[in-house]
Amino acid sequence: MPIPPSRRVGLTDCLSVDTRTQSPTSIKVEVKSRREAVVVISVLLFLDIDGTLIPFGGPGPHPVYGTSPHPLLPRLDPALGPRLRALGAELVWATTWLDDANDLLSPWLGLPALPVVRWPDVDDDEGDEGADEPHGVGLHWKTRSLVEWAAGRPFVWVDDEISGADRAWVADRHPGPALLYRVDHRLGLVDADLAALGEWIGRQGEAQCPGDPVA
Repeated sequence: MPIPPSRRVGLTDCLSVDTRTQSPTSIKVEVKSRREAVVVISVLLFLDIDGTLIPFGGPGPHPVYGTSPHPLLPRLDPALGPRLRALGAELVWATTWLDDANDLLSPWLGLPALPVVRWPDVDDDEGDEGADEPHGVGLHWKTRSLVEWAAGRPFVWVDDEISGADRAWVADRHPGPALLYRVDHRLGLVDADLAALGEWIGRQGEAQCPGDPVA
């Protein structure tokens, strides 16, 4: 039974989600009964690449730089693709690779083209700007952009450079659940990390907001 547009849930009232910025596939309205509807919002999973999906440490000889634009790419385990998809989150590239991530990594991992976070032009010292704001000092240059991109949706950010300053800033500014998960850059994403991510994402139960009764 379709829900009349006039009866659809105002998400900004329950999760502060800006529905104008979200894709139709990430926000679904499910009818539970004639008297109840819920809005189901999938978890975003922001993915870094260097030191996260591609470990900086690895077996074999050290790569010879200059012979390839991406000498560490062979260290990327193709099996990560299906395992990331199995987490049940909406995957988003959050990396300086930008469109190269879809051109080079997505086929390697067996993934479709993913959304890509576009970074603003910032100075090298951006992380220290905003020192007069709570938790502004030492903030990673990606943090503000990811919170803005999430627009209130629950998200996981997987990176090898996350700090306590980033966690504190997100906790203060982001209205929804968030997990900032730092991996060991020498190892990249390993089994224990994937298990922890899966547990957290599963606990979100796909964040739900109660809706208006269905007419």
